[in-house]
Amino acid sequence: MFSAGRYLCFAFVSACASVCAVVCITAHAQTYPVKPVRIINPFSPGGSLDLVARLLAKSLTGDLGQQFIVENRPGAGGTIGVELVAKSPADGYTLLIVQSSITVNPSLQRKVPYDPVKDFEPVSKVSSYMFFVVAHPSLTARSVKDLIALAKARPGQINYASVGVGSGTHLAGELFGHMAGVKLTHIPYKGTGQVMPDILGGQVALTFGSTSVVPHVKSGKLIALGVTGAKRAPVLPDTPTVDESGLKGYEVTAWNALFAPAGTPSGIVTRLNELTRKNIAQAEAKSVMDAQGLDGDTGTPAELGNLVKSELVKWARVIKIAGIKPE
Repeated sequence: MFSAGRYLCFAFVSACASVCAVVCITAHAQTYPVKPVRIINPFSPGGSLDLVARLLAKSLTGDLGQQFIVENRPGAGGTIGVELVAKSPADGYTLLIVQSSITVNPSLQRKVPYDPVKDFEPVSKVSSYMFFVVAHPSLTARSVKDLIALAKARPGQINYASVGVGSGTHLAGELFGHMAGVKLTHIPYKGTGQVMPDILGGQVALTFGSTSVVPHVKSGKLIALGVTGAKRAPVLPDTPTVDESGLKGYEVTAWNALFAPAGTPSGIVTRLNELTRKNIAQAEAKSVMDAQGLDGDTGTPAELGNLVKSELVKWARVIKIAGIKPE
C-alpha cells in the first residue's frame, strides 16, 4: 500500500509530467514551422482544388515565415497522394488538401491503403461547392417537382450525364432518384468536356453539373431546375434548392479540406486551423473562390472530423443502393 507521503509524491510527479507535456506541446506549436511545409494535392495541377491549395499556401507562408509548398501527387483517383500523407511523420511538415472524395473512395474501391478517420487529424474545411440540376429545354420539366412527376410517368426513360462512375455528379443523381422514388438512367462520360456538348445538343436530357453550366443557363441554352446545396447559389439566386422544391432532406455539397497525419501535435493543428479560417475569410480569397463558384467554408477540426464520419456512412449507403461494385 502507498503511504500518504508516497501517494503525494506520486501525485506531484504525475502533475509535473502533465504540465511538462502541455508546455512542450505549446512550445512546439509556437516555434512551428522551422522548415518548409509540404501541402500534398493528390490530383493534377489546374483544378479548383489546386487553386485553393496555392491560395492557402501563399497565405500560410506569409503568416508563419516558412515556405508552404503545394506538391501535386496525382494517381489512382487520389489514392497515391493521400497514402503518402497518411504514412508521413506526424510533425506538421506534410499536410493534405483533398476533396470530399476521400469519403467516397473507400466504398468505390475494394481496398484503400488508408483510413480516412484513423490516419488523419482534421484541420479545417477550406471551401465547398454545390451542383446544379440542369436540363436541356427539350425536356418539359421546369422545376424539380415537374422532373419527379415526369420521371414517375416515364421510368428509366430520362437519362442524366455525369463526369464518371462514382463522381459527385453521378452520386448526386443516384441520391436524387432514391429519395424521389424515381428511376433515372445514368450515362457516364469522361469529364465535363465531354458532357457539355451532349447536354447542350440534347443527346442527354439532364445533368447535375458544376458551375460550368451557369453561363449556359443564363444564355437560355439550359434550364436550371434546382441546386443541390443547403442554400441557394449566389450565381443563380432565383433557382431554388432541391430541398425547398419539395424533396425534403436532399443535400449534396462537395468540399475541400486540410488534414494532417494522425498524431500531429494538437497545438500545431489548432494554429493551422486558426490561420486557415482567418485567411479564407479575407477579401482576396473570397474574390478568387467566387470566380470558381466556390464558397469559403471553414470550421473547427471537430466539425470536419464529424463530417468525414457522417459522409463515409452516407455515400456507402448511396453506392450500395446504386449497385456500384467496388473495383
